[in-house]
Amino acid sequence: MFKRKEQNITTTAPINLTTINEPMSVITEQIKTIRTNINFAATDHQLRTLMVTSAMLGEGKSTVSGNLAVEYAKEGMQVLLVDADLRRPTIHKTFGLKNHKGLSSWLANQMDDVNDAIHPVIGNLFVMTSGPKPPNPAELLGSNKMTEFLTSATRKLDLVIVDAPPILPVTDSQLLANKVDGTVLVVRQGVAQKAAVRDAVNSLKKSQANILGAILNDVRDGSHHGYYGYNNGYGYYSNEDK
Repeated sequence: MFKRKEQNITTTAPINLTTINEPMSVITEQIKTIRTNINFAATDHQLRTLMVTSAMLGEGKSTVSGNLAVEYAKEGMQVLLVDADLRRPTIHKTFGLKNHKGLSSWLANQMDDVNDAIHPVIGNLFVMTSGPKPPNPAELLGSNKMTEFLTSATRKLDLVIVDAPPILPVTDSQLLANKVDGTVLVVRQGVAQKAAVRDAVNSLKKSQANILGAILNDVRDGSHHGYYGYNNGYGYYSNEDK
């Protein structure tokens, strides 16, 4: 579970929802801790929209966003998990949903009712799949219609979690960053490059993102395997890179 894998940049696979499959595991407890720390980090204003991203591919952002969505829903919140990675979507595979219509369909005015793309999955958790891969994902995600969608969703739900593309390969997440209340950056130990993490943070800052913190994924300390850590600062990365 959450074992290190070779990066596959051409296909995606369903993620392991440990919070459902192994609710008593150490990993699930770490997800709960991350949820709590995100809540503390967002005390300045109410957190209604949260973006989860990473610097590069294969760092576990979809794993974190999916499991966080489950844990927030278990807490009693009405949660919508949105697959905004229109280029390499994962969420429909994780929840066994069809992806013939979704976020891209709504943003491209190919649907009349947004609810046709939103699926109840477990308890208080709803999922919006990515939809078909569009020719212009950045334009769709940066559009006013995306802003309106997030605003509308938060009127009906307690929290919208956006699984966004990695920051450095494409501009999509930078365009989304100032549309959400907070952003967390997933950093995978042994995979993430320090310079890439630093560049990703700088890109988020330039986009006026409200960076809540970083989640260190796939931590190996010699006695535990595959669980998460959380840090609300970035000095760690920059100091070691000097």
